[in-house]
Amino acid sequence: MKAHRALLVLTGMIFLFAGKSSAQQVKTDYDRNADFGKYKTYSWEQVKTQNPLDVDRIKNTVNTTLAAKGWTRVDSGGDVRIVAMEITRDQQTLNTFYDGFGGGWGWRRFGGGGFGGVGDATTTTETYKVGTLVVDLFDAKTKQLAWRGSSSDTLSNNSDKNIENLDKGVEKMFKKFPSDSPKK
Repeated sequence: MKAHRALLVLTGMIFLFAGKSSAQQVKTDYDRNADFGKYKTYSWEQVKTQNPLDVDRIKNTVNTTLAAKGWTRVDSGGDVRIVAMEITRDQQTLNTFYDGFGGGWGWRRFGGGGFGGVGDATTTTETYKVGTLVVDLFDAKTKQLAWRGSSSDTLSNNSDKNIENLDKGVEKMFKKFPSDSPKK
């Protein structure tokens, strides 16, 4: 019975950590009529974040990614203007642990089958922070949105872990970044 109970607790803990350590969600979209082949330079318009230390982190990560794609950052007057926004929100998850499943399926003393007593169920609510970075690229001449990427992930109390997730999120955002002229 102790092994059965330990297995249930272990299973519950697996679900707890699986729910909290969900994979980073990355979404992108772009204007199918925009000619990305003509964009060679960009300038930063604005970075909105609650943590002033994240401004340079976001800029550096995006700068490195765009430089690898052959784009050049200019102080002003780029072909594209970038606006980035970091949003933090609370997320809740419910975790239910079951204890004392009883006899389980099978025959009872005088023939009846059944699941047995379910025992106790304990449900707890866990609140954690989720951070989302949205990066918008606007055509400087038309002022129209050309591309948008967003990345969301659970925030850690460890700043280094959050910086690592920021870098991975931006890399994933720009992985399928359109770089050529639109296909007609």
